[in-house]
Amino acid sequence: MRQWRPGADDGRVTEIITGLYMSPLEILSLLGAVALVTARWLPSVLRPRVTIAAAAVLVPSAIVLSVAGIRWQLLPVLAGAALVLPFALSPLLRRRGGRTAWRARWWLALPGSLACVGLIATGPVGAWAFPVPEFPEPSGEFAVGTRVVQWTDPLRPESFTADPDDRRTVVVQLWYPAQKSPAGTQRAQYLGRTEQEARTVSAALAGAVGLPGFLVDGVPRARSRSVFDAPVAGAGERFPIVLFSPGSGGVRTQNTAWAEELASHGYLVAALDHPYDSAAVVLDDGRTVSSETSSSGDRDKDEELAVGWTAVRAADLGFVRTQLDRLDRGETGDPLAGRLDTSRVAVTGHSIGGAAALQAARQDGRFGAVIDLDGYPHGPTSPALGRPTLALTQAVTPDTDPRYLPRLTEALELSTATSYRLTIPGAGHLTFMDGPLYLPPVPSIVGSLGRAESPHVVAATTLAFLDATLRDRPGDLAGALSAYGELSVHHPGGGR
Repeated sequence: MRQWRPGADDGRVTEIITGLYMSPLEILSLLGAVALVTARWLPSVLRPRVTIAAAAVLVPSAIVLSVAGIRWQLLPVLAGAALVLPFALSPLLRRRGGRTAWRARWWLALPGSLACVGLIATGPVGAWAFPVPEFPEPSGEFAVGTRVVQWTDPLRPESFTADPDDRRTVVVQLWYPAQKSPAGTQRAQYLGRTEQEARTVSAALAGAVGLPGFLVDGVPRARSRSVFDAPVAGAGERFPIVLFSPGSGGVRTQNTAWAEELASHGYLVAALDHPYDSAAVVLDDGRTVSSETSSSGDRDKDEELAVGWTAVRAADLGFVRTQLDRLDRGETGDPLAGRLDTSRVAVTGHSIGGAAALQAARQDGRFGAVIDLDGYPHGPTSPALGRPTLALTQAVTPDTDPRYLPRLTEALELSTATSYRLTIPGAGHLTFMDGPLYLPPVPSIVGSLGRAESPHVVAATTLAFLDATLRDRPGDLAGALSAYGELSVHHPGGGR
């Protein structure tokens, strides 16, 4: 199967071969390298033609890729080809010079050929393990637009700096239902407004988890399914709002596939960068704010720190909720003015962002529903949650923090609204973000649901919950959720 995605910033279209996650030029280079190695073992009548054809394919493809920007996955392919090329061309050149062609005996050539094949094979393996992510096509009726805004809270000092005049600033990305764009319209850059911002954020994310940046160099090459500044969908419909806080060190774009799916179904998704907590936040003036939150190694101390960071994030969510009110009233001259249903707002988050969502809902009655994507509930469990809550979790294992489920269960059972905990078999902590689209499909890293199923499950379950709680759509919510895993329903008063 083949899929298409926009290529570089010049608007060209690059074809990605699904499964191998390699472009046509990369495939040609790979085939040329393999052909060079195997030519040695072909009958003598075929050997010269295959060698010439392989070199004719390999060399131009490698040159074009080097100019356009070569991925690290192709380097071992080119290295293997470079090793075999002199041995492949030497007999041809000797014949053209009238000299006798010399060819090593098979038992001398076999180890070298196998070594080159092994080197070349690491290219497609690397491309499969660390691909340029291909985002799923949203399934809703709307196309998706996106843009980035930056808001400063004049009433709240920045707690991460010593400057008394510094005020808390957040960067927010909006995904919204949009009009369909003309064919060939360039899709939005993933991880940033520009490729440079995307590379800055990608390098920071890799560094935060101890990965060399080059391993994920395909991520900032990706483009999502939305279009920057696309016109808002017509018909005057008002869109329910979903706020999102990323995980520890995470960034506003870490759940892009999920956000685009929700927006295609008529929601406005507002995802936050939390400066000094997110891995890297690029501000409007070009400055990059790096994360200053890190573990101390002491469990009690880390819990105290996490409670403080969660409180900051919860305040950020409340501030953005207020800004969206101003936006809808037309105070900022935004194209979305008058199109937001500010009476129907959910607050969501992943990991520590889920904890922030729970705290924001406790503190701010304007939130009508809560979604916690595998987040440990840091902070106080009072006052009780007073709105429907959905907690999605991975399966509990011996490595799971033993305090996690009791704390989460306590928060849900104390709620004065019906709440749900859905444990999804095969899920990992990174299942609940875009990670499965570009990280190695290793169960201990991203779960075992796979690159296609992971975003589908997270979007389907959260959409069912949002449609039931924000839009009051009839249906069996418990039945819809239980189709994806083990469901616990917590009714007000502690009943199940």
